[in-house]
Amino acid sequence: MTEFIPGNCIKLLHNGGEYFPALEAAFDAAQQEIFLETYIFEHDATGVRIAQALMRAARRGVMVHVLLDGFGSRLLPEEFIAEMSGAGVQVLMFRPVSSLSHLRRHRLRRLHRKVVVVDGRLAFVGGINIIDDMHTPGHTPPRYDYAVQVEGPMLAEIRGVVRRLWTQVSWSHFRQQWRVHGDGQHRPAPCGNQRAAFLVRDNLRHRNDIEYAYLSAIRRARHEIVIANAYFLPGLRFRHALMQAAGRGVRVVLLLQGRVEYFLLHHASRALYGSFLDAGIEIFEYHKSFLHAKVAVIDGHWATVGSSNIDPFSLLLAREANVVVEDRGFADELRADLMQAMVSGARPVLRADWRKQGWPLRILNWLSYGIVRFLTGVSGYGRGRESRAERGVH
Repeated sequence: MTEFIPGNCIKLLHNGGEYFPALEAAFDAAQQEIFLETYIFEHDATGVRIAQALMRAARRGVMVHVLLDGFGSRLLPEEFIAEMSGAGVQVLMFRPVSSLSHLRRHRLRRLHRKVVVVDGRLAFVGGINIIDDMHTPGHTPPRYDYAVQVEGPMLAEIRGVVRRLWTQVSWSHFRQQWRVHGDGQHRPAPCGNQRAAFLVRDNLRHRNDIEYAYLSAIRRARHEIVIANAYFLPGLRFRHALMQAAGRGVRVVLLLQGRVEYFLLHHASRALYGSFLDAGIEIFEYHKSFLHAKVAVIDGHWATVGSSNIDPFSLLLAREANVVVEDRGFADELRADLMQAMVSGARPVLRADWRKQGWPLRILNWLSYGIVRFLTGVSGYGRGRESRAERGVH
């Protein structure tokens, strides 16, 4: 069960246009420590801007810890990392990619979450990488994404999570001198009235926390479920929960990726459209730009923003982080933004039109679905899970 912490102030940030200035301002105000975890740190205008803010903080004595995924940030130039290190920024790679790592199953266990903690007083959690989201050749910028800015008692949970992972990775890199000191148990005072929970997915104690939070909220839904997700390929348990909700009269709306970014995953996701549409679920495909959001609003009071897609890679393999908020004002703001995106940048997928698609496209969709599920199975993490779901084992 999701454990909510009261007394938080949580602000919704839309795209990089709001996220990066807030991040830079927080770094420039930092006095003691900065933790930054991200999947992609790009060497572009935005990456340089954020790196400069990190280096300014390090030069004035702030302890700056940057943890990057070894695959998502594998193209970051060594000289750029050396420049940050020279300024005092501590940079580590989570599971660096090597020629031998391609042969190992754990290569798929990536650091996909995007979390920043500053001085234990301010945090950012969401789906936005450190990358220029206005540089989007071939479509209208920016990439469509969200993050949240968090203040209040929940900071203790977020800070504890990033400190523990930093310590683990620093030991694995033989950088024991970079380990963080202190107990990290300081809990900030309440600053507002929002109830929220910080959820992570890892391969130890929290393998299913994010998925279970979604499922619990979906099964309790009485009026409306709105989900926006970039890579949407849910398992049987999740699909059945959505279809059962629609069957009891809940309006279920999916805002999904309309542009082809990853060919196999795109067509695998579309293999499920027919059963969703038959169940009465509404589907909108976002075409204005690339949809990168991983958010949901349920019954106008439950909302989540984070890094977790609803696909096997996020729900079974990657390290993810989501914030769940129980607050009508926050949920109303996010829902209104999603509805506007459907009007201005998305196209509805109509059941009658979907049924008219040719057999070659149907075969492509189901072949893609089979390949993705097979790849998940041979990775060693998907075996047996779907059969347990069919038996209702949680």
